[in-house]
Amino acid sequence: MNATSPLSPIARLLHPRSVAVIGASADATKTAGRPVSYLVKHGFSGAIYPVNPKVERIGDLACYPDVASLPGVPDVGIVLLGAERAYLAVRDLAARGCAAAIVLASGYTETGEEGARRQQQLIDAAGDMRILGPNTIGLVNLSDNIVLSATGALEMAHFPVGGIGVVSQSGGILGALLSRAAARGIGLSKLISTSNEVDLELADFIDHLADDEATKVIALYVETVRDPAKFRNACLKAARAGKPVVAFKIGRSEAGAQAAVSHTGALAGADRMYDALFQQVGVIRAQTFSDLLDIPVALATGRKLHGKRVAILTSTGGAGTLVSDDLGMAGFDTPPPDAATAEALRALQTGDHAVLDRNPIDVTLAGLKPDLLRGAINVLLKSPSYDALTIIVGSSSLAMPELLAGVIQDCLPNSGKPVIAYVSPHAPDVGALLTQRGVPAFAAAESCTAALRAMFQATQLRHPLESSAFSETVDIDDLPTGSLDEHQAKQLFTRFSVPCAGERAVASPSEAEAAARELGGRVVLKILSAEITHKSDVGGVAVNLTADTVGARLTAMAADVEARTGVLPQRFLVQEMVSAGTELILGMHRDALGTAILLGMGGITAELFKDTTMRLLPPGAGLSRADALTMAQQLKTWPLLDGFRGRPKADVEALVTAIVAFSQMAAQLGERLVEAEINPVFVLPQGQGVRAADGVVVLA
Repeated sequence: MNATSPLSPIARLLHPRSVAVIGASADATKTAGRPVSYLVKHGFSGAIYPVNPKVERIGDLACYPDVASLPGVPDVGIVLLGAERAYLAVRDLAARGCAAAIVLASGYTETGEEGARRQQQLIDAAGDMRILGPNTIGLVNLSDNIVLSATGALEMAHFPVGGIGVVSQSGGILGALLSRAAARGIGLSKLISTSNEVDLELADFIDHLADDEATKVIALYVETVRDPAKFRNACLKAARAGKPVVAFKIGRSEAGAQAAVSHTGALAGADRMYDALFQQVGVIRAQTFSDLLDIPVALATGRKLHGKRVAILTSTGGAGTLVSDDLGMAGFDTPPPDAATAEALRALQTGDHAVLDRNPIDVTLAGLKPDLLRGAINVLLKSPSYDALTIIVGSSSLAMPELLAGVIQDCLPNSGKPVIAYVSPHAPDVGALLTQRGVPAFAAAESCTAALRAMFQATQLRHPLESSAFSETVDIDDLPTGSLDEHQAKQLFTRFSVPCAGERAVASPSEAEAAARELGGRVVLKILSAEITHKSDVGGVAVNLTADTVGARLTAMAADVEARTGVLPQRFLVQEMVSAGTELILGMHRDALGTAILLGMGGITAELFKDTTMRLLPPGAGLSRADALTMAQQLKTWPLLDGFRGRPKADVEALVTAIVAFSQMAAQLGERLVEAEINPVFVLPQGQGVRAADGVVVLA
């Protein structure tokens, strides 16, 4: 059982002692006949109460005319009635004190206004009783032989039981994962389809599985996160319990970039926000549907990958090269053995056919020579040169798969390093056998890489921060609303201690000349407009000017902008010209998931190169310095800040300070801040700080 009280509704839903099936059919070939049939077939030990006024018995079970006639209060009711009548069964179950109802019917909010009315009817009928669904296929608790589902995948007679819990917002995907896992020998603990989530949702089951002793890894099929705060708390709870969460999020191709006045809006997008949310709470993202099983089965071994050096032990050269090449593309290293390891491997040779002093390490026909294979595995697991071992299972192993699996299994207790297998011929039975023996086996080189990448990521995840630094609040009572012009935007940044380039707002050529003399050196001239944010697109920016040239340039710029836009600019900005340094973009983006800070390569090419990274703000706080530094280091252009090819190192400390200050501004302003962006922020050489050179702010 489980650390959660057995009396909690979710615990009773997953571990019922009695189940009522409302609308049960005596015909097991029909959807309405499946739940009772599957409960009996898979050995449910509790009471089963079929409810159907037209039938007296279903198999060996008495059938009841209605919920009121049941001999006891069921822990769970499976409702098989259509959407128009399901609420009546839900009402009757709630009246009897049932813990939870599983509503399979479709025809609710997914169908429009009438469906939404039905869904509200369902909520009202349930009262305090919990609901799974509607439009769900139900749940399967393999740990305890409890199947509360109509999925046809339950026609299979046997399922491997293991440590992977699955929560899916799609009913069909539950059956797909159940059958695929069984075929591959992957053991699951619980599978739950939440679907419309009228009540119980992803986060409720993540929270529950974090306490479930039978579950070691939690796999999610995500369409949308409806309650980000609840999801965040549940994932953090799983992280504290040492249970990795792996999510496959569909909808990645949606046009997430809205019509926004800033580059940040175009660069962020809905899917990038999910990346930021998952990163914040330590969720490992599955990039493909197959990853949703490949990654959890590797993580469920509990083995830790502390480095990226992989030994490849093969009996077929081509397959070894295939795996080595794919690992290399993902940043893994496949170094040759060190001298001592090579010597130990050579000592195992009994002929001249083995090549044991390079990587992949080729032990041709080793599948028929268990002592050689056992010796090579143990030497490689002991070797300080390697952090993990991938064993290539070639065609020579097909004759004696049990022997091969036994040899590898015997070696596992000798090391905590990850050991995985790549099955080169099409031999699903061999792969399933290895997986069942504790060696995750894959049929694609890419799957090996995905599994090892996730194992490394899981080891590297620092404990997700639940709070971070927040400085004293800044007075913001006098702020206007709507789009601020650049000068106003940078005055706001300055309040929050984000350093800005020196500048003066002017309205005439003579004022521009005076401002340029005051600032000294070369200056930049820009139109000052809250309406025109992309000034360079309309000829509203001129650089490298002096006090002698800025006045005439202002007159020409005004005429040029009017000709292009039909608007005659009335105000201008004269700004000190910052020439040294690296240009970055620093912005914020908000959607239903929360508020994110974006950092990336800046300037006019920001949207072209899209070299960006994002972090969601923790609730009510700004980013920590550690988060800000990690963001900078994750950019492809990080080497430009870190002294690339003799270039002076940039003032990264000052950049980190500016990112934290900007994030605290976003946190304090909250929903008043619609958009904010600095592009570019110049990061000057070490010791010289940073300068915000342009800014966009939109206030609600």
